[in-house]
Parts: sequence; C-alpha cells; structure tokens
Amino acid sequence: MGNIFQPISAEIIKTIDETPNIRTFVLRPEQEVPFLAGQFIELTMPGYGEAPFTPSSSHFKRDIIEMTIMKVGRATGALFDFKVGDTVGIRGPYGARYPLEKFEGRDIYIVGGGVGLAPLRALFLALTHEIDKYGRIFLRYGARTPDDIVYKYLIPEWEKMKKVDIDLSVDVRDERWMKKVGVVTCLMDEIPCDEAKSIAVVCGPPIMMKFVTMKLLEAGFKGEHIYLSMETNMSCGLGHCGHCKLGPYFTCKDGPVLTWDQVKDIPDPFV
Repeated sequence: MGNIFQPISAEIIKTIDETPNIRTFVLRPEQEVPFLAGQFIELTMPGYGEAPFTPSSSHFKRDIIEMTIMKVGRATGALFDFKVGDTVGIRGPYGARYPLEKFEGRDIYIVGGGVGLAPLRALFLALTHEIDKYGRIFLRYGARTPDDIVYKYLIPEWEKMKKVDIDLSVDVRDERWMKKVGVVTCLMDEIPCDEAKSIAVVCGPPIMMKFVTMKLLEAGFKGEHIYLSMETNMSCGLGHCGHCKLGPYFTCKDGPVLTWDQVKDIPDPFV
C-alpha cells in the first residue's frame, strides 16, 4: 500500500459464520495489504466509523485478507449487516509483528481463548507455511461452549499437520463434547516442551491472558519469550487518541505484540 493513512477499498467476497456472534469476512482489497502476523489494520464501515482488527489469514497470501470479528458494538453491529458484494475500507498495516526470526529452531506454545484465536490463526498459518524453520507447534485453545469454538471446521485439518499438537477445552460441555472441560489453563497442567527454551504466545480476553501468563511463568517460561497480544484498548491506530496507553507504550504503535518482560512492571497490565 502507498499511503497507510488513506483507506483503500475492499470488497466482501465471502462471509463465514463461525459462532452465533463471530463472523469471518473474506475481503478482496483493490491492492495488496502487506501485513505481517501480529500487525493490525483499521477497517472502515462506510457511514458507521472504523475499528482496529488483526487479520486472521496468512501473510503469505495478500490478495485476499480475512478478518474474524465478534459482534460487540455499534460499528461491528453495522458490519454484520454488510453483505457479499459490499465494500469496506482498509488502512494500514500498523503495529508490531511477531519476530518470527527469534522463533526459529524453537518449540512454540500458543494459547488462545474465544475470538483470540483469530489473530493467532495468522501466526499459526505463517509458522506452518515454513514449518521446517521451527520446532513443534502446540496450540491450546479454550471457548465457552462447543458452539463458541471458532474455526471448528479447520481444526481437524490443522491436527493432521506435521509437528502440530492441538488440545481444546470448553467451560460448559454438551453431550457431543468428548474433550476437556474447564477454562483454558486446564490444558496447561502438563506442558510438553522445554519451557526455558520455548516461545509462548497468548491472545484472548484480558483475564484469561493474565492467568495463562502466570501459569507460563510458573512453568518456567522466560518473560522475554512470552508474547502477548495487548490489543483490547486500541482505537485510532496512530497513537493519537491515547486510548491504548499502557505504561510507557501505545499498544497500537509499540504493540499490540509485547512481551511479558515489557509489561511486567506496569500495574494491572491486563486491565
């Protein structure tokens, strides 16, 4: 993209209902959007405003970009009324990427909760695209109920990938659910990698990220190796509104990818 401050048009070419309130929008922008896993874009809903979202698709495929979005407010509520063939705006990319060069040769332990699996999917696809550069990939994911699991139609394919290990949990089970029941930390009682040498990546609701981080530290992960997606309070994407101020950082400019070492001395960093 030329001017990252000027939105470009993107056509909605497909929508996928992931859960009752989460939908994936498949967009074809008028030009490639050169994002890298971890970065975000500002999505413009004409007539309703804009909001920041992290792409959920692979950064190796830029002619199409996917956004997995939860319906939570005015702008996203309006977006859910958009149909295939409608046009939205995209500006960006912004923010910090995952430093994949630092991940090479290491096992990668990914923990997600709810719609937090959306930005983690972009990372997961980037890793598996060049899987020989990395060790094993462990994906641990929790949702409220089986119906609230995003990408449930993709997970069986992911489980077949080499060097990939996936485990899931739900807070509340139904008669179909045969896996673990409990918050996502119940999947972390045994961590099948060398914590001192592995990378951990976490994305989900703030309270979930807090307890997952504490569990990772207790297990022996180094703070510099725990990468957190601190995107909850982002708004303008430019560091102007101040909404995303987190200690000395603006998460839209310095993050949203920040390590635990960067935020550990900030009071209540997950609030």
